[in-house]
Amino acid sequence: MATWGFEPIAMERVWGGRMLETHFQRSLPDPAAPFGESWEMVDRAEAQSVLCTGPLAGTTLHELWSTRREEIFGAGLVDSDRFPLLVKILDARDDLSIQVHPPESLASEMGGEPKTEMWYIAAATAGARLVVGLRAGVTRESFTEAIRSGTVAEQVHEIPVSAGDFVFIPSGRLHAIGAGLLIFEIQQNSDTTYRVFDWNRLGLDGQARQLHIEESLASIDYSDIEPGLDQARGNVIAACEYFVVERFAIALGEMIGCARADRFSLLHIVEGELTDREGKSWGAGSTVLLTVGEWGVRAVKESIVLRTHIP
Repeated sequence: MATWGFEPIAMERVWGGRMLETHFQRSLPDPAAPFGESWEMVDRAEAQSVLCTGPLAGTTLHELWSTRREEIFGAGLVDSDRFPLLVKILDARDDLSIQVHPPESLASEMGGEPKTEMWYIAAATAGARLVVGLRAGVTRESFTEAIRSGTVAEQVHEIPVSAGDFVFIPSGRLHAIGAGLLIFEIQQNSDTTYRVFDWNRLGLDGQARQLHIEESLASIDYSDIEPGLDQARGNVIAACEYFVVERFAIALGEMIGCARADRFSLLHIVEGELTDREGKSWGAGSTVLLTVGEWGVRAVKESIVLRTHIP
């Protein structure tokens, strides 16, 4: 079959920076704007990935998923109108808002979509941190009062992080990305985020960004107290019903292919460089689709690679 890449979609964000340019040597659409997100693979009405390599270049991810699903992605996959995963790279020059994604049991009644995701830290400045879960002793009542009094930051649990760390963010987990982090994010295909606190800053339009207080209070898992970073189980660094993510150190000349013969896999190159059988090279920051049955790619440099598949 084939090894394919998609054209990334760069998104301006008030908290964004330029690490996509400086760390991954990306060409960004504006020489000075803060780009906080690059959507590497997305199939949504408001944003659509377009294949940029191979004989089907110019075809959207939605077209591939809708018309050639078994041929390209494999049999027995979730019966969904859209490709079920969304892959991003996040560049946080500043702190992101403290936020939560709705659990599946509540999402539809609040007009949103459930979102479970995982983060892999590709680069981190000294002192970088994540907000993950609540501090010991926090209750819904104390958290509600903290929103009123402007002391939310005193209620959340912070974790220092370095490059190579990773954490799973199930729906309902309160979270925020701190300044100075470059992150690969693999998630359900959802764009529902409820902001509970945004550090009293203004958006790119000069206005305060919308908060979602009632939705956040209803969605937060108040039993999620002081979770830690995750630990690898062999190569697996995240596993749930929606995706499995593995991490590999690939030596020069070694190959990596699909996780299973009957399903596609995605490769996210954190460091190094890979090449396919037609000589196409994929450098750090790339996300590559290995179609079902693809033999794989070979490392032309020592590489750190994440591999995602749907279980």
